[in-house]
Amino acid sequence: MTSSPLSFLASTALLAATALPAYAQDKVTYQLDWLPGGDKAPIYVCIQEGFCADAGLEVSIEPGRGSSEAITKIATGTSDIGSAGIGALMAAVATEDVPVTAVMSIFNMGPHAFYTTTESGIASLADVKGKSIATSPFTSSNVFLPLVLADNGLSEADITLTKSDPGALGPLLMTGQSDAIIAWLTDVSRYQGQAAEAGKELVILPWADAGLELYSAALVANDTFLAERPDVAKRFVMAFKQSLEFAMENPDAAAAAVAAQVPELSAEDVKGSWLDASKLAFNDVTEQFGLGTFDTDRLAATWERVSAAQGLDPAALAPESVVDRSFLPSE
Repeated sequence: MTSSPLSFLASTALLAATALPAYAQDKVTYQLDWLPGGDKAPIYVCIQEGFCADAGLEVSIEPGRGSSEAITKIATGTSDIGSAGIGALMAAVATEDVPVTAVMSIFNMGPHAFYTTTESGIASLADVKGKSIATSPFTSSNVFLPLVLADNGLSEADITLTKSDPGALGPLLMTGQSDAIIAWLTDVSRYQGQAAEAGKELVILPWADAGLELYSAALVANDTFLAERPDVAKRFVMAFKQSLEFAMENPDAAAAAVAAQVPELSAEDVKGSWLDASKLAFNDVTEQFGLGTFDTDRLAATWERVSAAQGLDPAALAPESVVDRSFLPSE
């Protein structure tokens, strides 16, 4: 017995209806705080591996040029949600009362570090006294440099600091033109590769190990977006957290996700960068407080450091006012 055209159409319509996702596809614009790279892997995983789609989200990604720009774009509604340094957010809220709130921690440790080689004789942070150090002009590490030096009994007068193009830092170090450089822990693999090519042995001195304990990158969102589309925001944070966990467990797939969407990046380079960055998200702090959470004391300590580094009145901000934990899924 053959089915009629009408019954066939009805069956097709039924199949189409049952194939619809659980949610309508809500559009979300995600703002990066810098160019695409391995440290940004989770958002690319969210799209490539279907975590965003499974949450009913159609996500587009906007590149950025620093946390301040990212916060401005999110504050003005150009983007809905994205990554930015929580220190930059704290400063922006304290000085400009920007309508942006942190909803999840991405990196619960600062990425700042000195890179040097065994030839320099620098084995601890105190050893940078009297040494030449190169840094990028725009890195946020420069803001915290006076604090970490002071923590170790030094001042900027004890070093010779020069500012160079980010791409020149590695060559300056490897050729001995600078005793040390200031760079982020997300670039360990890159500098290790340069050191190996130059026949050098790299020494890395994280500032977190020298007393600079603070939150860094966070998931931050436009306040209107959070107020008017709270369900979308919750689904996004859930999908992003799943993507972060997936990237940790599957670094090859995470690297492939970035390379698939950003063809100018190689999966090999992305993987190295992500493995470096993942240590800022998964570590002893994560074990203690949980992935994505904000501990009240650590948050307060972050603001204490940020306000001191930028010469802001500590009373200008209640650290808890810049976070909203209600969008983070419970364990």
